Formats: sequence, C-alpha cells, structure tokens
Amino acid sequence: MDELEMFYGRRVLWPKVEERPAKGPDIVELATIEVGERMIHCHRCNAYTDKFTGTLPNNQYYCPNCISLGRVSTLNYFYHVPEPNKFIVPDKVLSWQGQLSPLQRKTAETVKRNMDNHCHQLLWAVTGAGKTEMMFNAIASALSRGERIAVASPRVDVCLELYPRLQKAFTDFEIALLHGKESTSYAYRQFTVCTTHQLLRFYHAFDNLIVDEVDSFPYAANQSLLYATHQAIKPNGGLLFMTATPGKKLLTEIKKKRLKVSYLPLRYHGNLLPRINLRLAFNWRKKLLAGKLPADLLRAIQKSNNNHYRCLLFVPHVADLEPVAQCLRRQLPKLKFATVHAEDEQRLEKIQKMRKGIFDLLVTTTILERGVTFPEIDVYGIGVDEEIFSSSALVQIAGRAGRANSRPTGDVIFWAGVYTKTIREAQRQIDFMNHKGRRLKDE
Repeated sequence: MDELEMFYGRRVLWPKVEERPAKGPDIVELATIEVGERMIHCHRCNAYTDKFTGTLPNNQYYCPNCISLGRVSTLNYFYHVPEPNKFIVPDKVLSWQGQLSPLQRKTAETVKRNMDNHCHQLLWAVTGAGKTEMMFNAIASALSRGERIAVASPRVDVCLELYPRLQKAFTDFEIALLHGKESTSYAYRQFTVCTTHQLLRFYHAFDNLIVDEVDSFPYAANQSLLYATHQAIKPNGGLLFMTATPGKKLLTEIKKKRLKVSYLPLRYHGNLLPRINLRLAFNWRKKLLAGKLPADLLRAIQKSNNNHYRCLLFVPHVADLEPVAQCLRRQLPKLKFATVHAEDEQRLEKIQKMRKGIFDLLVTTTILERGVTFPEIDVYGIGVDEEIFSSSALVQIAGRAGRANSRPTGDVIFWAGVYTKTIREAQRQIDFMNHKGRRLKDE
C-alpha cells in the first residue's frame, strides 16, 4: 500500500502537532470539530455536544459520541484524499454459478438497474428470500465498471456470515473485512464488507453502498449511523437498503418518493412466511422462578424433538437463561441443549454444534434473531410482550423457521403475559407480505 492509499475516500485522524503524512496537492486537510458559542459539532458523526461535556484543557474540545473509533478533537485534523478508484479489475468478476428463481431474477434485475443508475432504493424482502444472492449480479456489474463497493450491516455476526459467502462468489477479489473486533489492519480494497459503525471512517468513498438489516440495532435508532451512510457514498453514489422489516423512517422515504422500492414477498423456495401463533402465559416469570415453564411450551419442545426437528427458544434477558435451563434439565432430562447470548465466549462454537445436530435446542436471547440459519427448525419464544422484543425483532425471530427447501414450514409459537400492540404489528407485517406473496403465486 503506497503512502496515500490509506487516505483514499477516508477521513483519517492526524494530530496537528505531527508532520503532514504526505506531500502534494492530493491530500486534503479537513476540520474535525466546529466550535460554536455553546455547542460543538463533530464532522465525523454529526453529533452536537454542549461545550462543558466535551471540554479539554486549554480551550480544546472533543466529541464523546464517537470516541470508540478514536477521539475526534480540535487537536486533530482529518486527512483525506478524494477516492481515485485506483483498481485493476480482474478478467473474471463473478465466480458464483448458482441459479435464481424467476421471481428472484426479476427482482435482482430491478436492483441491478437501479444500482447501475446510482439510485437510492429499498429491497423489502421477507426473511429467507435469498437477498444476498440477488445482490451478486448488481455488485458484479459495478465492480466490472471499476466502482468501489461496500456491503455494510449493523451486526458483526451478519458481517461474519456475509463475508465468506461474498468472498466465495467473487474469488478473484480481495475483500476487506472491517469491524471493531477485527485485528487485521486497514487495507485499500475495491470491495469492502464492514459494520455500519466503520462507515464513520469513510468520506465520499463508495460508488455504491449496500446496507443490510437496516432495521437492526443499533442502526435503526442511530442518527449518526444514517449520517455516516450518506457521507460514505460519493455525492452521486448509489445506496441500497435491504430489510424484511422497514421502520417508519424508511416507509416515509418511500411515500415521499425519495426511495425506490422493490418487494420480494416469497422465500427463495416460493413459500410464504410462517405465521406467529400467540399463547397467553400469565405470570410466567413468577412461575419460572418457582421452577416451572408453561406446560404447553414443554409439550411443543417435546413434539419437535420427537419429530426430529431442532428448535430455538427465545427469552427476553440473559438473566432468564439459567432459570429456563434448570427447568429444561429437570422436566426434559434427555434434551440436548445449550444457552447462548451476546457475551458468551463459546457462542460461535455452540452455533456450529447446533448446525451439526449435536444440540436439539438453543435457548437464546435476541442475539440469534438474524444472521444465522438452521434448517428444518421450530421457533418458540417466551415473554415476547417485553420491550426488548420490537415488532421487527419478532418478525425476524419468526423468520428463522421455514428457511429450508426440505422443510419450508415450521412451528412459530410465542408465549406472552399480554397481547401487545408490538405483537399485533409483527403479525400484521407477516400477513401483509404473505398477502402479496399469495397474489404473486396466483398470477
């Protein structure tokens, strides 16, 4: 990597007291923070902070909002080199030899056409629709033109799932993988997979940017990440959002004609989404602490096990995992299962054991609501009326079932203390897409 490549399409923090990193007219010096009378404005994350909160000695200031990516302060500059698209495109761009269904192919052609024209668009596709494979031709077209491309997601897990699939589909490209837990140093690449937080480091870099799972935490409620998304693309750059559950902001953008939208209401195998079946379980946590799970939940798990189907059981909080596990050990002693959560150091190992059939069941928090696929499973959830379960999370959880061609259906049963607006909204979203799917199947 030459001395300028690390600055291409990026804003790199550089102390004012140090010598310029390179000479020449290409490198641009950008301000980090704008200081007002009462507030400071960070040019990286767009956050406004009162001067008292962001104060440093000697009338200097810093931004506390994006400090996890390195402290932006008035003691630094950003150094930037406009993206030159300095790439040698290999002869073979796309290695993937798979086939899309007729509906996938039609939707993929629309996405490709919009990406070719650098449009801002939304792909609203049900979970299990095969969104990743539908991107391939559009990405290949952009790469063949020498464009710089990125695929971003809010979750590290999703990036780790996407990266090997994309690397296998584009074997002649070195794809950069960027996230907070990655130890490999930055390298200038034509194709990047990254978390949405990493977009804060880029500036007018990408000719086309794809953001997957835009409804996922922390992206959905984070204005800085949305700002970073628009800063990361070139002024005439294309932007593709992908989700199964668009939030109100995206729906408003569609209504105002600021986003083109493509629907894919059927899964890759042509089937509808499994519907959510709700059962009431009053005072379930009080009973759980007394060592009891709902009897019909235990029967459902036993039924799945008898039919040789594995299952997922979602709970609201990490603190719920062990009490649930104790009940299962006592009441279903032959069941092979494990618990998993975000901070579990053995999380990836347990997921792999589930894939191999070593476990019959994983008891999990919302960490497994997306980004992982297990074939032929049933999905259960308890306490889904609690605030941690948004409507989009419930749709995603339900979408873990029925993803395999060998079993395109599956049981989705949730237990709740009360029937909430959030649960109704999740059911409505599934019914809305299934209605569109039935109309397509009838055409």
